[in-house]
Amino acid sequence: MPDLKQRLEEIQASLGLSSSDLCQRLQLLQLDAADLQVFECHLPLIDRLQQACMDALLTHLAPFERLNGVLNRVEQQNGLKQQQLRYFGQLVRGPFDMQYARLRVLYGIQHERNGVDLKWYLGAYHFYLDYMHEALNAHFSDQPTLARQLYRSLRRAVFFDMSLAVDTYSAASRMALEDSEARYQRAVQGANDGLWEWHVDDDRLTVSPRWQDMLGLDAATVPRTLDAWAARMPEAQQQSFLAAVTAHLEGRQAFLHLECQIRDRWGQLIWVLIRGLVSRDQHGERLLAGSQTDISQRKQAERELMHATLHDPLTGLPNRERMNELLLQALQRQAKPGARYAAVLFIDLDRFKLINDSLGHQVGDQVLVQVATRIERCLRPGDHLCRFGGDEFVVLLDDMAHAEDAERVAQRIMHGMQYPLIASGNRLNISASIGVAPLNGHDAEQDALREADLALYRAKAYGKSQLALFNASLQQEVHQRLKLETALGDALGKGEFELFYQPIVEVGAGRSRVVGVEALLRWWQGEKMIGPDEFIPILEETGDIVKVGDWVLQQACAQVREWQEHGLPGLRCSVNLSSRQLLEKNFAGRVAEVLAATGLPPKSLVLEITESLLMQDGPETLATMRELESTGVRIALDDFGTGFSSLGYLHRYPLHIIKIDKSFISQAPDDERLKAISRAVIGLGKGLSMDVIAEGIETSEQMDFLSGEGCNLVQGYWFSRPQSASDLKPLLLSLSQAGPHSGVAPSPISVTTVGRPDPLR
Repeated sequence: MPDLKQRLEEIQASLGLSSSDLCQRLQLLQLDAADLQVFECHLPLIDRLQQACMDALLTHLAPFERLNGVLNRVEQQNGLKQQQLRYFGQLVRGPFDMQYARLRVLYGIQHERNGVDLKWYLGAYHFYLDYMHEALNAHFSDQPTLARQLYRSLRRAVFFDMSLAVDTYSAASRMALEDSEARYQRAVQGANDGLWEWHVDDDRLTVSPRWQDMLGLDAATVPRTLDAWAARMPEAQQQSFLAAVTAHLEGRQAFLHLECQIRDRWGQLIWVLIRGLVSRDQHGERLLAGSQTDISQRKQAERELMHATLHDPLTGLPNRERMNELLLQALQRQAKPGARYAAVLFIDLDRFKLINDSLGHQVGDQVLVQVATRIERCLRPGDHLCRFGGDEFVVLLDDMAHAEDAERVAQRIMHGMQYPLIASGNRLNISASIGVAPLNGHDAEQDALREADLALYRAKAYGKSQLALFNASLQQEVHQRLKLETALGDALGKGEFELFYQPIVEVGAGRSRVVGVEALLRWWQGEKMIGPDEFIPILEETGDIVKVGDWVLQQACAQVREWQEHGLPGLRCSVNLSSRQLLEKNFAGRVAEVLAATGLPPKSLVLEITESLLMQDGPETLATMRELESTGVRIALDDFGTGFSSLGYLHRYPLHIIKIDKSFISQAPDDERLKAISRAVIGLGKGLSMDVIAEGIETSEQMDFLSGEGCNLVQGYWFSRPQSASDLKPLLLSLSQAGPHSGVAPSPISVTTVGRPDPLR
């Protein structure tokens, strides 16, 4: 028996495993250095998961008697475990070069020699993939895209190893024919192969009983000639078989080696491996003899591997890779004259995360399977549905008579989602948002999936259960948003943010006195000011609102403290808070640090929150607010009445100030209903001993109304628009020293702006 090194060289040669073949294998699986980079960022985690996977695998294999001889001995089990962990480590570290491939082939040779059947190989790979898929999804439950990326790369690496393992087994089987006659005889006796002999010169075929049993034939039906044997094969394979026999007989092939299908007694096709070698008998006549092996199980395993590569294991639908293939084919068809309409639908389930978070991923998986079934019922034969990942599905509609048919199908899908479904005893209402993008047929580089995804993004912006069609303006909007988001990420470092301040004025008995200012964030791009409605949502979405909000808090506290020290004692500073800030760990401690660093008294700081923040109603939020209150910081409820107002908030949370939104005040003097609402809010604040500030005051009629209702704290353009600190200081000093005014409503105060104007009125 050749040693391992010699055997490795023979197997490598038989496989044709060269640099070009290796490159082709990697390209076929889309496995490259980028996958190793994905692994490299998470190697400690992957190593831990693989350690746990190995323990679970050994537990899984323990009941199998076939492996008792190995797993029941502690020393051998530990050795096997360490060997497999090294194998796992190499799997995610690569590099996937020739040395790596040869090492994998060597593993296959060793296992093949030790009699480890391919089913154990495949079973272990299957267990590993299932385990890592669940473990990665569980660990990165809040980062599903990263979990999918890691699993996709891991799956490619595993399939690379599996292909080498399967090929190694196949090559070992082929080379068995080339071994010595004694080895060949032992292999034949120990194998479950059918033997055959064909006398070439007189075209006489004889087969062994096992050969007959393999096809369910008897002496009367067994083929007696080569053509009769070939006749049991599909017509397309008959010529390949006869050509292979001829090539071997003519010396163009060293031996006969062919995989093909052959029909059994019942008309079913089974896969067989036919091997043979020509020789001459004692009479000098040519004799072609060999074996026929049933390889149906191996072919089934290969089909399952191929299916797993291109299909989602949960729903059985084509996956993203398969959809990309189908979409490329559709685009090629669209480019041909006379092609009918085609389109892509990108479907995303609304608030699906809530189901996973509340009922668990098992229920979520059941929902996905049922949703996939419902969508399929809405499609025509020939349409393609794939699971793109997570709760996203993609539909490829081809050969449509009208472009509008895509929208009709999307509406049919949305209608099919309206009916509740049952998952683990839970009655659930499911809805979906859909983006539609047509295949234009004249752009070979069209990224229809991206276009459909952009349309889906627009549909999501409209609310749940919405449909949107792609158009060129969507692409422009996304580019503009990306440009804005990129610039915004650098704005703080470049000093492009500036705080403007708007006075909060106390009026009464014909007198006006400034009691505080609200800090308002502005962003300058060159000489252009970007509106907060444009950039604040982006800061919230990216999470940069936390560091920007911290900067605002520091700057505002420092500025107000400076004003206090230069003629404005007791001036309060109001700063708007984001929900992300309030949920930051030890936020109250951070506020205390800023107050200590700037010297601003805690009672001079007012933190403004919105009703939407209170709607989260989490214990952490309440605890942080009470901790802030204990330090002396005051808390204001901003834009009261514009959200889902609840009087329970006023009782449950430590609130000191209510700010009435300008939407109530602006029309209150002329609208009896708004006047009644404003009067009720003012009375509610007074009854709870809370300060009430009216926002958006611009006219004398509004001032008269508020004065008559006893609301003495006001804010708005009647006194001043938001201005920079340097521009606002003269007005603050003026208001702090303001004398009595005639009439009920104080007169508006105007200050000339010497800096850049505020265009955001």
